Amino acid sequence: MIKDIRTSLLEERQNLSDFYNPQVMINMGPSHPSMHGTLRVMCRVNGEVVEDATCEIGYLHRGIEKLGEAKTYHQWIVYTDRLNYCSALTNNIAYVMAVEDLLKLEVTERCQWIRVICMELSRIIDHLICIAINALDMGALTCFWYLYHWREEAYTIIEAMCGMRLTTSYSRIGGMSYDLPDNFDSMMNKFLKGLPKSIDDVEKLLSANRIWVDRTKDVGILTKDECLDFGLTGPVARASGVDFDLRRDRPYYTYPELDFEVVCGVNGDVYDRYLVRMEEIRQSAHILAQCVKKLPKGPLWVDDRLVKIPAKADVYNNMETLIHHFKIFMEGVDVPPGESYNCVEAPNGELGFYIVSRGGPKSWRTRVKPPSLLLFQSFEYSMKGAKIPDAVSILGSLNIIAGELDR
Repeated sequence: MIKDIRTSLLEERQNLSDFYNPQVMINMGPSHPSMHGTLRVMCRVNGEVVEDATCEIGYLHRGIEKLGEAKTYHQWIVYTDRLNYCSALTNNIAYVMAVEDLLKLEVTERCQWIRVICMELSRIIDHLICIAINALDMGALTCFWYLYHWREEAYTIIEAMCGMRLTTSYSRIGGMSYDLPDNFDSMMNKFLKGLPKSIDDVEKLLSANRIWVDRTKDVGILTKDECLDFGLTGPVARASGVDFDLRRDRPYYTYPELDFEVVCGVNGDVYDRYLVRMEEIRQSAHILAQCVKKLPKGPLWVDDRLVKIPAKADVYNNMETLIHHFKIFMEGVDVPPGESYNCVEAPNGELGFYIVSRGGPKSWRTRVKPPSLLLFQSFEYSMKGAKIPDAVSILGSLNIIAGELDR
């Protein structure tokens, strides 16, 4: 009798399992605060485990590359700010480098040093934001305030340099919009004196913190081969042991004259990405200290009247100069036919601009190779098998900026 009841119950349970599926489809984003912008991830979850995921990037349609073909070379500089808005200075510089290659221009030594300063300051800001927001997503509010204070201090320096904080448009083809302010050395020395202590304090708060370690160690692992297969660069790849940095391996500007180390990890998990970025902040601060000491005097602009923007005093007092200024900005710089690809070691990896010119003031084709686009394709792969809270920490460690996904 008991055996018959048990058999009947087992058969009934088997019949119910045919209709019951524990897997559920859920959306992460695009409005979830931990999704860092207009990102959407469709997840198939079984309880708390993400069994499969598909990412969608189509929530930001500005047509930024087509705008690069519709605007003059100068007019499109402001749009580069809107790619990775956490490191707008680097975007500006990478773009004008590609245009300068088409024009066969070599900027002055002082301009090169200033551009290196801009890129390293951007790297510090970007890494500070990445670590601060990743910690905040996992509940570590104190670290957020520690790091964001120095982010604002860096923006104050940038504001003194060019008059703007977030979207700077500081670079110009053949030069920079402004020279450094008179008090730049004192501002930078103050910044470099205070930043390392806060970085040390944050490491004391996080590196041995049991909650942080449990949430980041062995989470979101990408092996060295997987990083190479996905085409990843920057801190994420270096955290997996990919020893590659464009500043050292394809040097540009004054980087060969600077002393710095390329930081690499071993495990390729969220924890190693955090450690790599923390050490890269220290290395960038070390580079900035060298730049302040070595910064030469001299002209800021190339000596080429076709691209050199006249000084305001001359524009206000000389009719011919006023006309020349007007023609540069309204008609644009005449760039000869050709094609150019130039890339820099941006905070998240290789940032490249490919430009095809058929002559005239506008490009025929403009294409951007942003690191975030490649990082995002690895996200759905690295989160499979992880838990839902792990997906939040993985995304924060990749540091995807949605502005770079726009096409």
